[in-house]
Amino acid sequence: MQRLKTRPQFQAVLAGSTLARTAHFALHCCALEATAVATQNPGAPSLFPVPGVWLGAMVPKRWAKRAVTRNAIKRQIYTVSADFEPRLSTRAHVVRLRASFDRAQFVSASSDVLKAAVRAELQQLFSRVAPPIAA
Repeated sequence: MQRLKTRPQFQAVLAGSTLARTAHFALHCCALEATAVATQNPGAPSLFPVPGVWLGAMVPKRWAKRAVTRNAIKRQIYTVSADFEPRLSTRAHVVRLRASFDRAQFVSASSDVLKAAVRAELQQLFSRVAPPIAA
C-alpha cells in the first residue's frame, strides 16, 4: 500500500466521491487513471506513479486538538487499512476525521479506550466498502 504525501494527491482524492461515512470518519476515493489524465499536463509526472492501493489520513486540529491524539488516530487508520488492503480496489483513498471524539468520555489524549473506539469505527467504515473475501 502506497501512502499519499503531497497536497495535490490529497486534493485529487477529496475531489472524488465519498464511499462511506461513520459518526466520526469519512472515506473518500478516486480512480488513479482519471486523476492522472484530468489533473496533469502532458509530460508532467503522474500524481500516482505506481498502480495499486493508495491511502492517506487526514486528522485536522479542529477535531483532535492534541498532537498525541492525532498521531494515535493516524496510526489506527494505517493499521486497520493494512488489514483491509487485499479487499480494497486499486484506487486512491483518504480517511478523514470529520467529528471530534468526546473529551468528557475520552479524558486521556491517547488511552486504550480511545484507540479501541477508533479501531472499531474504522473497521466498520472499511467493511462498508471492502467486499468480503470469498472462501
